[in-house]
Amino acid sequence: MATTTEKLKNFFAESRRVLLVTKKPGMKEFKMAAKITGIGMLLIGTIGLIIRLIGYLITGA
Repeated sequence: MATTTEKLKNFFAESRRVLLVTKKPGMKEFKMAAKITGIGMLLIGTIGLIIRLIGYLITGA
């Protein structure tokens, strides 16, 4: 079984490896991700609203 210090060293080594591979997104990539996220939020909100309205119409309260 690994000790706490070995686990911490392993965690920091993996974190460092991930940070070295990642890159900052460009403006075009950022805008696309923001649009997709916004559409997803609107879609989930709309579905929730529809379910809420159906529940209101069924129970009447």
